[in-house]
Amino acid sequence: MSTRNTTIGKAIKLYLITGLSGAGKSTALKVLEDLDYEAIDNLPVTLLRNVVDMVITDHNSGAEGARHPALAIGIDARTRKFQPEKILQILTELRARKDISLKILYFESVNEVLAKRFTETRRKHPLAAGRQVMDGIIRERKMMDVIRAEADYIFDTSDYGFQDLRQMLGQKFEREHGDDLNITISSFAYPRGLPRDADLVFDVRFLRNPHYVAALKPLTGLDQEIQDYVAQDERFADFTTKISDLIFFALPEYKKEGKSYLKIAFGCTGGRHRSVCMAENMAGKLRERGFKVHLHHRELLPEKQSKD
Repeated sequence: MSTRNTTIGKAIKLYLITGLSGAGKSTALKVLEDLDYEAIDNLPVTLLRNVVDMVITDHNSGAEGARHPALAIGIDARTRKFQPEKILQILTELRARKDISLKILYFESVNEVLAKRFTETRRKHPLAAGRQVMDGIIRERKMMDVIRAEADYIFDTSDYGFQDLRQMLGQKFEREHGDDLNITISSFAYPRGLPRDADLVFDVRFLRNPHYVAALKPLTGLDQEIQDYVAQDERFADFTTKISDLIFFALPEYKKEGKSYLKIAFGCTGGRHRSVCMAENMAGKLRERGFKVHLHHRELLPEKQSKD
């Protein structure tokens, strides 16, 4: 006995993955494919409407086994006959349709990080045309500016390694938890700059610093000795209570506004002790209330990251 698809007529999800070469677009497509999106990379822009129409037609046929479809399509400067103005025209048409829910995901990194990635992998930049990698990066960034201005999400992946990026994107776009507010909590060192994509940033440099205790200096905020030392600061309890109250007040308000992803960052001087301790503490409080939390300690080596 066949079962007719009960989701016929709903708008399909269409995520357009775009941005700068080397910024993580391919990783994003693979993550979404793993999450059961139909992923297509480097699709010629002229075929975008045809692919969407084909998927909608198949879906609305009500065939046995049909399900609510979701598409992730990669388009960037490598695309044949890439014309930003033509893409904008097509995107405007797609946004006006009621059978499509379009979101543009734009991936970028700072020029120096992009250049380093191409150098380390010995890849040629697609727009360098035999010149320096940086020339291709600058040319592509200028070319993509008009697309970036239309993006629903902008991801700066400068501070993310491959696994960090996969985890972050997997959490954000996991379809079976599409209505949840996904939260990332990170720690960082102020001398290295603020996390580029943080929504809320808290400075914990006023707390007592384990760095100046010889026995504690080699440890991190993941170690119980550091957590106990920081917690003994008489200001710690009041600070964590006030921050918790603020965050728990704000979370439902963010969700009402349609926000699906929130990044909270704690910073200290070295990014290894106090900020890590506070990030772990807050993650625990959020998980106790049923929130899904991903931790990212920017200044710790990958093998030192806490296990989610």
